Amino acid sequence: MRKHLYPALNGTITDILEQIPAPNDSRQELLRQIADYLTSNPNSRNLLFVCTHNSRRSHLSQYWAAAAAAYYDVTDLNSFSGGTETTAFHTNTIDALVACGFEIRLDEKHPTNPKYVVQLGGLIPKLSGFSKRNGESPNPTKDFCAIMVCSQADEGCPFVPGATKRVSLPFEDPKVSDGTKTQQKTYLQRSREIAREMLWVFEQVSK
Repeated sequence: MRKHLYPALNGTITDILEQIPAPNDSRQELLRQIADYLTSNPNSRNLLFVCTHNSRRSHLSQYWAAAAAAYYDVTDLNSFSGGTETTAFHTNTIDALVACGFEIRLDEKHPTNPKYVVQLGGLIPKLSGFSKRNGESPNPTKDFCAIMVCSQADEGCPFVPGATKRVSLPFEDPKVSDGTKTQQKTYLQRSREIAREMLWVFEQVSK
């Protein structure tokens, strides 16, 4: 399905694969758990990425997982994101994804938590983008793999109701750069880092 990805997004993926080395051995051990889950559950490929606020890392992971699945033609993937509390899909996260080739538009206005439509390609199903708690719709309530992408959520949610698999996969929070001169660079760097790891996962699944 990589031919269905937007050209800009496909080009970003090509560049990431050429420029960023494969994850190190310790990260591969964690990522392999996700790949094994997807391989052993071909009819229930549901991934829920969890961070505290569902505003940055969980969204980056959700959409890059979808893009990686499309790139490697891994079918029947459903990627979601949630938080231990609700805030908003952060605009810096949106900007980083758009810079990588995703198309994102406002769908529903809201004073604190607007909803967006996220698109990877014209023939690929649209995804929704807004902040929500783990168990809120459209997130799955059973038969999914919960992937904890921040240390705080990992420590605060030792058990995720309904999850058949739980993986701790923390990333550094780009929030530390908010309001600084390095903000754009930091968010883009984190986006590409997460993308590389998701691409590694789905490369294993496609073999």
